[in-house]
Amino acid sequence: MRRYGNVVSVDVSFSYFIAQVFSNPILAMTVLLTLGVIFVNGWTDAPNAIATCVTTRCLPPKAAIIMSAIFNFLGVFIMTHINASVASTISNMVDFGSNTQIALIALCAALFSIVVYSVGASVFGIPTSESHSLIAGLTGAAIALGGADGVNMNEWVKVLYGLVLSLGLGFAAGWGACKIVTLLFANTDRRKSNTFFRWAQIAGAAGMSFMHGAQDGQKFIGVLFLGVAFCNGQSSVENMIIPVWLMLLCSVVMGVGTSVGGEKIIKSVGMDMVKLEKYQGFSADLSSSLCLLLATLTGIPVSTTHVKTTAIMGVGAVKRISAINFGVVKDMLLTWIFTFPGCGLISFCMAKLFLLFI
Repeated sequence: MRRYGNVVSVDVSFSYFIAQVFSNPILAMTVLLTLGVIFVNGWTDAPNAIATCVTTRCLPPKAAIIMSAIFNFLGVFIMTHINASVASTISNMVDFGSNTQIALIALCAALFSIVVYSVGASVFGIPTSESHSLIAGLTGAAIALGGADGVNMNEWVKVLYGLVLSLGLGFAAGWGACKIVTLLFANTDRRKSNTFFRWAQIAGAAGMSFMHGAQDGQKFIGVLFLGVAFCNGQSSVENMIIPVWLMLLCSVVMGVGTSVGGEKIIKSVGMDMVKLEKYQGFSADLSSSLCLLLATLTGIPVSTTHVKTTAIMGVGAVKRISAINFGVVKDMLLTWIFTFPGCGLISFCMAKLFLLFI
């Protein structure tokens, strides 16, 4: 770390980062936990981006996974340069205090809680929200350090906006997109329209993967970068530039996670909830991508799982409400409801436990 007057310059080169990891066990644990969370995110969240594309047989699973990994990386890389407001929201919604050593330990506790909670939920094949787990984990750890003052409600309220956006707007956008597509192609030959929607849905899945990277990838890169800042004695990442190697590292880990654990989630989201045709899959991908774009540009952290599944529900509701498998929806809602108190409590307890050893 180099100081120039009141300005602090941090070396974020890959070589310096590796040296820091090997010399600082707390940072090493933070990095491993963050990469673990990103892996779990790829395992449980990223498959949602390609679920409809695979279940409507537009792409085989392996090809879809490769495409998803590529566009996840592009989403992280491009959107982080264009608009990093989601990362800013995540880093500013909590205050770990000025003691960066304690802050780094609390960050480890938050990440540990996310891994524990997410893996437990994924065992049952239920889509989880790593976005909300991340928010709950950070919040629980911040409260463990500073009580209610550790939460910046001016920023945290954006989480509530995200719930409304993902649930209400996701459903409405899915319903509206499918309704418009149905009207536009009502008199089109079925074989021709299926050919068009096959390619359109592949493009839609690519767009959904791009926006997944833009939302979730940006959040976790921001968290890992925050750990690097703590290790260098800084309490924030203000005016720091995220290096390309960090984007690449996180994108690769997310892609590997997608390839390992995606099929069960694909079945749950793309098949068990609503039986989809190609035009419906395209409508779901298009509407959810637009919702995620809106949220990303406005700095609102949302769950890609929330957005995609509610868009699918909206698409299914165009024909009839009974087309939706509400048993699957109920399971997901219960998981989402328990995420904040469950993951937050685990994080709170782990932060208190970790701090006993310093």
